This record gives sequence, C-alpha cells and structure tokens, in this order.
Amino acid sequence: MKMVLDYYWTLFIRCFTAFLLIVVINMGEGLQYCHAQLATGSDIPVVEHELSNGMRFFVLPRIESPTVSFVVQYQIGSVNEVPGKTGLAHLLEHLLFKGTSTLGTRNAEAELAIFARMDAIQDSIQMIEDKKSNAAKVRSLQERIEMLEDDARAYVLPNEFERILSNNGARGLNASTNTESTTYFVEMPSNRAELWFMMESERMRDPVFREFYTERNVVAEERRLRVDTNPGGLLYEAHMKKSFDVHPYGQPVVGLMSDIQELGRRDVQDYYYRYYSPNNTVVAIVGDVDPFQMKEWAELYFGDLEAGDLPPPVTVLEPEQTNEKRVEVVFDAEPQIRIGWHVPEEQNSDVAALSVLSSLLTGGRTSRLYQRLVVKDRIATLVTSVMGPGSKFPRLFTVEAITLSPHSTSEIEEAVYAELDSLRHNPPSESELQRIRNRLEAGQIRGLTSNLGLAFNLAGSASIHGDWRTTFRFIESLSEVQPEDVRRVVENYFTPENRTVASLLRTNEVPVR
Repeated sequence: MKMVLDYYWTLFIRCFTAFLLIVVINMGEGLQYCHAQLATGSDIPVVEHELSNGMRFFVLPRIESPTVSFVVQYQIGSVNEVPGKTGLAHLLEHLLFKGTSTLGTRNAEAELAIFARMDAIQDSIQMIEDKKSNAAKVRSLQERIEMLEDDARAYVLPNEFERILSNNGARGLNASTNTESTTYFVEMPSNRAELWFMMESERMRDPVFREFYTERNVVAEERRLRVDTNPGGLLYEAHMKKSFDVHPYGQPVVGLMSDIQELGRRDVQDYYYRYYSPNNTVVAIVGDVDPFQMKEWAELYFGDLEAGDLPPPVTVLEPEQTNEKRVEVVFDAEPQIRIGWHVPEEQNSDVAALSVLSSLLTGGRTSRLYQRLVVKDRIATLVTSVMGPGSKFPRLFTVEAITLSPHSTSEIEEAVYAELDSLRHNPPSESELQRIRNRLEAGQIRGLTSNLGLAFNLAGSASIHGDWRTTFRFIESLSEVQPEDVRRVVENYFTPENRTVASLLRTNEVPVR
C-alpha cells in the first residue's frame, strides 16, 4: 500500500511542477505540454538573436505584469586572470557603474587631465621596488593621488547611472563577479525597456573609470572585511588555494591584497577593451516585451559595437590528487572545518547524482548530517555542502561545519566520514531518494518563477554552457538518479586520497607537531 501511495504522490509532484513551470513562464499557453518536453526546454518560447558582432540575446515574453528583467553576462571572471593581476574583473564590476564621458560628469575633458596626473604618480609608486623600506615616500605619493582624486570629484555627478534608471522605475540594479563570469542586472517597467538599451549600450561603448583610486580602496576594504578579518573567508581562501595547485580556481575572485593595491587604471582599461566585447557577452530579457521590438533595439543600440578578443581558453588541468592534503588557519573564532573532494564539472553526467547526495547529506533539518551532527550528537551548530567554486571545470564537493563548543573539528570529520562509509555499503532507499528528487525539482522550479530568476538561468546557461536549455535539462536528469548512482559517486570520488581538509582552530587548540 505504501509503495502505491509513494507512486501516486510522486506522480502528483511531477505533474504539478510541470504545470507550475508552464504557468509561470507563460500563463494560459497550452497545458498540454508534457513534462519531458518541458524539462528539456523544447517548448519554452525563447527567441534567440545574434548580432553580426557576436553579441547574443535571449528573449522570453511573460505577460503577467508590466515589468521586464535584464541580465547581461560577460564570460570573464577570476579564472581568466593571471598571477599578479588578480581582482581585475571584480574591480571592473565596481567601476562600470561610474558613468561615461557624457554621463556622470560636468566636464569630461578636465577630468581626463587630472586622471593623467594621478596615473603618472601611480607609475612612480610601481617603480619603487622596495616599498617597505620606502614606506614614507609611498605614502606621500598616495596622498598626492588622494588630493587629485578630490580635485577630479568636483566634476563628478555621483551615481548618475543609477539615478537615471531609478527615476524611471528601475529596481534591484546590481552586479556580481564569480570565477567564470561577471553579471549586471536590473528590473524595469516594460514601458522603459528602451531606456535600458540606451544606457547599457552607452556604458559598454564608452565607460569612464572615474574615482578609480577611491574605488580601488573600496575593493581593498571589502577584502579586509570579507577575507582578512573574517574567519570563514580566511578558511575558504586557504581551502581553495590548498585544493588547486595549478588551476585558477585557487585564485580569489576579490583578488589578493598585494595585487589589488598595484592595479592601475591602464590595467583595467586594457583588460576591459580587450575582453568585455560583444562577442563575449550574453543578454537575457524576460518580461512583458515584444521579442521583435527587442531585436530591433538590440540592432540599433548594440549592432555597431566592434567584436573584440575572446579570453584565452583555460587549458590547465589540475593534476589528479593522490594524497590527502590538509591546511590549518588560526583565528580567535569558533572552530570550523571544510572537507572538499575533487568532482567533475557541471556538464558531467555524475553531477545529478552528486546534487542528490548533497541534499541527502545537508538538505534541510531531516538530512543525514544535520540529524547526526546538530540534532543527535550536538557537536555542530551548522552543516552545509556545496559544489564549486565554478561550473565549467572540475571542482570541489565541500562539506562545511561549525563546531558546537566544547567539541572539535576532528569529531565532525569523523562523523562525516562515517556517514559516507554508510552510504558506500547501504545506498539510500527509493522512497528517501524520491523525496529528495521531488525537493530538488521543486527547488529548481521555484528558481524559475520570477522574471529575474528566469533571466539569470537563461544567461548563465547560455554563457557558461553555450545553450540556454541546460538548466531545464538538469531538472530532468535529477529525476533519473537511482540509489545505486548515489552509492557509486560516493565510492568513486569520496576517497581519503582525493580530499583536502581545511580547519579553523583557536590558538590554544593548534596541535603540537
């Protein structure tokens, strides 16, 4: 009887999620679509358009409300940076909100003259080889830059880009940088859609990196807050660096402090004009819009931009790890631990089973590790798992936990390994797995219920994987995961020699070697 009920409950969940996705994408558009077609994206009315310069647009009309979401994704992130120049993409993320030669300034010519003087002083700072013994001289030169930055600020109309969009009903204007892309996004009233084309094309064509040194200091301070003085940030960065010996996944997105403080305006300008080009850009537009009008405006406002260089492909491969690696970070905070195993890139067929495993271990209060570490043994206050730091290349499956005093990270480590060993010998039951499949599918669907959520998925899939349908295909792959698949990925990847363990310890808890 229970098996029959489980079957009908599963059938209901599957039909409902299919129904929900159809409804949220285009209300009233034929509920006869089957789940299999929908999961591959074959019936979602996305209109694709590519300009002659290689810039790609993906438009999905949705008529529920008179709004539209725009997501612009440049296919460049921290993996494309070279040692000594880390943090470039993240700094550019900040600077692209500073306006153009006609937007955000009272006198662009006067600004440029001051920029040249500041940059010349920065060149002098970079020529000082031993900055530590010449600290007074360096500080004097930096103070001169700060004075000139104040002079240039007299010509600045602050936040002009944001002000114009906000005054026309925009909300959520923001950006983010990760290992493989930089993304800009905003939501607009549909009747102001053309304004977005005007503003974004102008920003792409003619950015001015004003307030450069001020913004560089902002980024440096961001690093101090998120990494240098943050126990979780320190542990994460140490874990990534230890896990990836040669692959650029080991580089921090925010950049190393020594690199951030050396970046000059010309570094940023050269990087931007070389790689932030139309043929390296994807735009997703979702909302109450006419796709043909979007295509016309795309041609009108972006069609004359010239194609540029594509970033050199990341060809370096992380060598197979053959021995366990460990790293310790000492900080006066509650001990934490990160245990990471190398797993394949997102397009690999094993990723669906790994996603199910992640949910099985840490997906909510009923998950195995939460029940064991937090509820039963009471040795942790939090446990999570994630795959990252990127998608395109082999990465880490990481379990992270914070200890509950007076317990230690070694106790958590032992319990995590015990749960994995249990799965090696006893894969999850079909009913347990089906509940996880249902939850994961429902979570995927919920991420597609808003214009902005859909736009992120379209842009991300097209940018990272080359096909906007990737997200929808992944939903279908989750439903195909079997108990034996979970046992197999545990057996294949979660071995002692394939793991890297990072521990955050208090000073008095560091073991004596």
